[in-house]
Parts: sequence; C-alpha cells; structure tokens
Amino acid sequence: MEPGRPGHAPAKINLTLHITGQRSDGYHLLDSLVVFAGLGDQIEATLSRDLTLTVTGPFAAGVPTDGRNLVLKAAEALRSARGVTLGAAIRLTKSLPHAAGLGSGSSDAAATLALLAKLWNVAPLADDDPAVLALGADVPVCCHAPAPVRMRGIGEDLSPAPTLPPCGLVLVNPGVAVPTAEVFRTLRSRDNPPMAEIPEGMDYAAFCGWLNTQRNDMLAPAARIAPEIETALTQLRRHPLVGAAVMSGSGATCVALVPDMGAARRVSRAIQISHMGWWTAPAPLLT
Repeated sequence: MEPGRPGHAPAKINLTLHITGQRSDGYHLLDSLVVFAGLGDQIEATLSRDLTLTVTGPFAAGVPTDGRNLVLKAAEALRSARGVTLGAAIRLTKSLPHAAGLGSGSSDAAATLALLAKLWNVAPLADDDPAVLALGADVPVCCHAPAPVRMRGIGEDLSPAPTLPPCGLVLVNPGVAVPTAEVFRTLRSRDNPPMAEIPEGMDYAAFCGWLNTQRNDMLAPAARIAPEIETALTQLRRHPLVGAAVMSGSGATCVALVPDMGAARRVSRAIQISHMGWWTAPAPLLT
C-alpha cells in the first residue's frame, strides 16, 4: 500500500522534541517538528457484523488483538461518534517495531479512523475531536500524515510546517526497550527553551544545519537507560553521507538524514553489516 493512501500508517518521527514545561496535571508541554517516513504498518478492513482485529507481520509478536489495541479503540470511537451499527474485520500488518519512538500505535489508530470512515461511509473525525484526543497525545498529529507538522502544547496544538526538502532517512533501532514513562520521570529539566522557528525554503544542507542546532530533551535520560542509543547515533554521525542524526521521540529509534534514497540504502546496509542484530530501514521523507 502506497504512503499517503488510506490504510497506510507511516512511521512518525520527532526530528526535534523540546520539553518546554509541565502542567499542574502532570502533562508535559512540548515543541516538536514531526515528520513521517515512507514506510510503516498497513491497515485493511472489510465489512463485518462485529469488530475484530488480526495482526500479522514481522513485529506482530506481543501486539494485543483485543480492546487494549488502539486500532480497536479508534474503531469503537468512530462507530460511537457516528452512530454506526456495522462492524469491520480489521487486519493490521505490523512492519514497525513497537515501543520504539515511532508512534506506530498512534499512526495505526489514525489510519484506522480514516479507513473506516470510508468503509462505513461516514464523515471522518477531526483531529481536535474529543474522541480523537482521548485516544492519545500522538493520534491527532498522525491524522495529518504524511504532511510535516509543528506540534506544541501537550500534542493538541498543531500547525503546518514549512515545506521541507526531499531527502532520505535511515531508521535504526538497536533493539532495546525504553519505557517512555521512565524517560519522563528521569528528566532533569522540564522547563527548556522552545524550538527555533523553522526557516522557509531550506535546501538539504540548510535543513541539516538547522536540525543540528535543535534538541531532543529526552535523549539524555533515554541514553542513560539504554546506552545503545548513543552507540547508534555515533555510528550514524560517523558516516560521511549523513547530514544529521537524531533520536525520535523517547527512543530508542535513531534517524539519520541523507541526501537521497540511494544514500539511505547505502547507510542502512553499512549499519546492517556492522550491527547484525539491529533493525534498520531506509525510507524517503514524506512531504
């Protein structure tokens, strides 16, 4: 299924993640440039009497197929909001590692909302609909895929990002678990400067230069939990084709920017050879 088509749930990447405060209810405030990669999970559905979910794919192990899964929660939310009496047999092909800082569960939920709105012939839910917000902080931004988005507040303040230059991405996950709650718990500062304004009309070199001046405030606590993250970033930054390398979200997936897909495949292959147990994949930056 092609990126951008209904049913495609692309990897969500936080190229920056500035933690700018914390509300009295405990929610963290952030400022982040979110982009999407041209690879991801796939959602398919057919009409059915009941709502059911089956999960296949290389990362299907451990993914629940009951009401704990965001896909079914999204389906129930849409059905309830639109008064739908039909069901759906939903099939999720899990190609992205979960709990990896790629927002795959949230992207799956957003893709499900769009796909089932078409299947059931009902109006889709807006990204700021309370039913969407209730699914999780990352679901609204994933409803905007594949367009890059600046995300602020607790994830509900969304605005289009300037047009970004075409480039390749290399995604690398060293196969370690980094619990998001633990990363937040060990943050040493929760009141940091916001992200700099994103310049208009950047070419690839300017984009990498700008990105290298920004932050992911979750990197330090995540790397204390999983030192392999710093190893992955070091490996990426040493490669001459890499213009910038960051950790996405709360980790542990690291992402490198390279000039094009040819470079992405070369860098990905180099990482595969040097670290056979890591997951790595080349992908285009979606715009």
